[in-house]
Amino acid sequence: MHGTHRLGVAVIVGVALLAVGSASVVPADRVLVVEDAETGERYITTPVSDGTTVALEYTHSVEKTRVYDEYTVRGERLEMTRMEFESFGWGLPSDADVTRENGTFVFDPSGNYSRVTVSPGSTAGHTLHVGDKLYDLVTRTNERAVDVSVTRRSTLAAAIDTRYP
Repeated sequence: MHGTHRLGVAVIVGVALLAVGSASVVPADRVLVVEDAETGERYITTPVSDGTTVALEYTHSVEKTRVYDEYTVRGERLEMTRMEFESFGWGLPSDADVTRENGTFVFDPSGNYSRVTVSPGSTAGHTLHVGDKLYDLVTRTNERAVDVSVTRRSTLAAAIDTRYP
């Protein structure tokens, strides 16, 4: 009986190890990651899926007008799908084929990125939109440059990662 008990425990432990090992390599949901461009410290990790809207909203430093850069998650990339701005100025697309919507210039820019680098600042007041969630990048990052990207994490990592909402 003692040997049978040991065998049963060994089988249970083996199955548990196999499950944990499998969970650690099986891809789970994708997550949007905002990390320090220099140190790699993660400031935000939040689930996303194909079609999730990710946007940066800020005040243009020279024009002092609102700018909205919208991306759509496509696999593990961010496809730029919309840009809104209220005036033409330095760094804004003066030769773009724009339309006007409620006094705002709008266009569909080209671009598909594995990473978008942002330098949040208090003057610009950068806000990150991820679906219906808003993140104050200035406060979260202490105005440090960040890389925004989409990545996959294993089922195990998703299950045990409680650092970020």
